[in-house]
Amino acid sequence: MKQYYVYILASKKNGTLYIGVTNNLPKRVYEHKNNLIEGFTRKYNVHNLVYYESYSDIYAAITRKKAIKKWKRAWKTELIEKSNPLWKDLYCDIVG
Repeated sequence: MKQYYVYILASKKNGTLYIGVTNNLPKRVYEHKNNLIEGFTRKYNVHNLVYYESYSDIYAAITRKKAIKKWKRAWKTELIEKSNPLWKDLYCDIVG
């Protein structure tokens, strides 16, 4: 069964945030970290994976991403800090 991920990248603790969705989280974060993708994350140096959720349904993942993007900053910060209070880069955790 395919997995889909909603993820949040940060430039630093309480820094610039980016919210995305993908079906291959390690590959996608690698692309962000190595500036292989033009756009927001490259321009603002947003490379640390600080939060992610998994879904088996792409439509649920996209809906969740859109909802989080509309949230107030404080709500996004609270979401991150519930599971990652130090804003640690989780990339090493997902690649083993």
